[in-house]
Amino acid sequence: MRFSVYQESQIGGRKSNQDRMGYSFTRDAALLVLADGMGGHIQGEMAASIALQTIGARFQKEASPMVAKPERFLEDSFFAAHREIHRYRAVNNLPETPRTTIVACLIQENGAYWAHCGDSRLYWLRRGQLLARTRDHSRIEMLIAEGKADPSERETHPDRNRLFNCLGASVPPVVEVSRCASLQTGDVILLCSDGLWSVLPDNLIAQNLAESTVVRAVPELIGMATAIGGKNGDNVTALAMMWEGAYNLEDASTIATHTLPVGSIATTIQAPLHPDLERPDVFDDAEIEKAIDEIRKAIDKTSRITSKN
Repeated sequence: MRFSVYQESQIGGRKSNQDRMGYSFTRDAALLVLADGMGGHIQGEMAASIALQTIGARFQKEASPMVAKPERFLEDSFFAAHREIHRYRAVNNLPETPRTTIVACLIQENGAYWAHCGDSRLYWLRRGQLLARTRDHSRIEMLIAEGKADPSERETHPDRNRLFNCLGASVPPVVEVSRCASLQTGDVILLCSDGLWSVLPDNLIAQNLAESTVVRAVPELIGMATAIGGKNGDNVTALAMMWEGAYNLEDASTIATHTLPVGSIATTIQAPLHPDLERPDVFDDAEIEKAIDEIRKAIDKTSRITSKN
């Protein structure tokens, strides 16, 4: 696999950042995850962290080097994260269970599968065109689907922030899973919290990601959303991946996974809270950067030798 990836999160106008994001990859599969802890409940940041750690740990256990059943993996991982959040509440004797939205994408064999609960979104873009976007599990989207509200009310309706689906609620989550999306070179997968999409229109998001690399576009989008939100703005978080068809020596952000040792995983997701979860060999951020740098140097050296011959 070859892709470029970038993630960033800003606190905005809030006292703390309850958003969490991260990615992991093996030689043949990649996982992107983003969670937005719900501020209307206690310890939303813990719910988001637990969700990432649980889903990440399951990927590290099951991706060998691919996941056998992608849709089933996403659904089971979400339910496992939901149970872990409830276990955290019980162990710490909390008066209520922390809650979080969640969106995740699994990529393997040139295909992408995604799932979500709540209003953290995934966008699938190709040359500036929006091919797919997750539908928020919110009251306003339900009203629109029932014909009781107009789509133009999405930004102004008083129920636009009321969610009916998340991890950590008293009832099990409804996990909405996509069908396999066939990726082409240059396709972009964007995961983001509502701090981004609620202030930036879809067409602006698509335009920026079409006109620049994810390494440049994501910080620009984060900056715009943070500036618009101002002192009352929400946390703003985004994680984007551009799918590459061929390795580009000039693009320093490209990752080629074929050099990873068999059975190894690179990850930016923190270790799980519960050490009893089995994990294979894992690279941390510094090791990922070192490995990528070594890969590029080796390719550069090979290219120079080839050109001389």
